[in-house]
Amino acid sequence: MLTLNGIEVIYNHVILVLKGVSLEVPEGGVIALLGANGAGKTTTLKAISNLLRAERGEVTKGTIEYRGERVDRLTPNDLVRRGVCQVMEGRHCFAHLTVEENLLAGAFTRKGSRSDIADALERVYHYFPRLKERRGSLAGYTSGGEQQMTAIGRALMAHPSMILLDEPSMGLAPQIVEEIFAIVGDLNRNERVSFLLAEQNTMVALRHANYGYILENGRVVMDGAASALANNEDVKEFYLGLSTSGRRSFRDVKHYRRRKRWLA
Repeated sequence: MLTLNGIEVIYNHVILVLKGVSLEVPEGGVIALLGANGAGKTTTLKAISNLLRAERGEVTKGTIEYRGERVDRLTPNDLVRRGVCQVMEGRHCFAHLTVEENLLAGAFTRKGSRSDIADALERVYHYFPRLKERRGSLAGYTSGGEQQMTAIGRALMAHPSMILLDEPSMGLAPQIVEEIFAIVGDLNRNERVSFLLAEQNTMVALRHANYGYILENGRVVMDGAASALANNEDVKEFYLGLSTSGRRSFRDVKHYRRRKRWLA
């Protein structure tokens, strides 16, 4: 459904951020894009959704294809019309609008009738009943979890086939994180929406994904089935502070040894 083939991204014509990243998202899949802060996860999503130019970045090598067609030269709104929406890191709701007005803004690119949009709104409220309770509240005065739900619901209003979800767990309580990931799973199973999740919370992401890619310093250093990555000793030690001898302190983890092994 989505294929990245050896893409490189440069900011300001100088800073090389992505160094030959390749990955695939199958139809109906939930793919986790993992890595530490600064590994290149957000840049990868922005390269797909064509938002790099706003930050003086560009894809200088490689190709991005969606359903077999190159899309790296499209505008972001054209990509949304083709069914790819991004939920940005940090939620980015319209604080001065109500929750329902935020959701309706997501239907701007749709050409359906008012009844179609009303049906789409009810579908969002079905998956996010809390938003229905807060529909008249200003989004800026809702909780972080409610704002994340609003952002995902706004993307759903565009009737996407794929959602690029950037750091959905950021700043949220563990219970809310589990609730949001459970809803992502429901959307994937019931609506056949494909997801590419950029996430630092490796344990939660791998529990809900089918497949994962680990980025480090702008390169894919490991990929595989989510269950295999979750049980991989290198992944557990590097990202979770766990080893065969039990939990270890951050200081004791041999970062550079692991990194050299991955890149060898």
